[in-house]
Amino acid sequence: MNIFRLAGDLTHLISILVLLLKIYATKSCSGISLKTQELYALVFLARYLDLFTDFVSVYNTVMKLVFIGSSLAIVWCMRMHRIVKRSYNRELDTFRHYFLVAGSFVLALVVHEKFTLQEIFWAFSIYLEAVAILPQLVLLQRSGNVDNLTGQYVFFLGAYRAFYILNWIYRYFTEQRFGRWISWISGLVQTALYADFFYYYFMSWKNNAKLQLPA
Repeated sequence: MNIFRLAGDLTHLISILVLLLKIYATKSCSGISLKTQELYALVFLARYLDLFTDFVSVYNTVMKLVFIGSSLAIVWCMRMHRIVKRSYNRELDTFRHYFLVAGSFVLALVVHEKFTLQEIFWAFSIYLEAVAILPQLVLLQRSGNVDNLTGQYVFFLGAYRAFYILNWIYRYFTEQRFGRWISWISGLVQTALYADFFYYYFMSWKNNAKLQLPA
């Protein structure tokens, strides 16, 4: 554990809390991509197959359970909650996310660190997480205006990955034999996807204006 890892975990947790707050307070999921949420649920389920077999720490186990539980709860609300599901922008959320799932799985079969079930699913989760935000970004571009809570959710989600890149850099220089290059490359790709959103987010903050993305 280091300050960058902790900051990454906290910003990731904040992003989830912001999204849950939006859904709970407004009884609406407008502007949120169900397909991105489904991808994140799949990411956590695939990554944490070791939940009950490889105990690291109480903190580690609790965070895994929180990420799995919250992602499944969000998907359930958007699909099943009788009020929340009415606000889902189905006509805007049309990204074919199953291509991302298939592509990530094929890549994991070809490029992995060890040919075991757990390592392949770990690599799959890393590749899928790198592109899971795409349906959300496409939806926001199509809708144009972005409400405050949705904008904060995406911002903190991007900040989490940026902090994790700093964590990997720190660990590379302070730990012997640390080198998960799959995480590094995928993390850089994921952070790059947020670049355009970050620009418009900071511009709206600087000008004290409503966040708008170009169509």
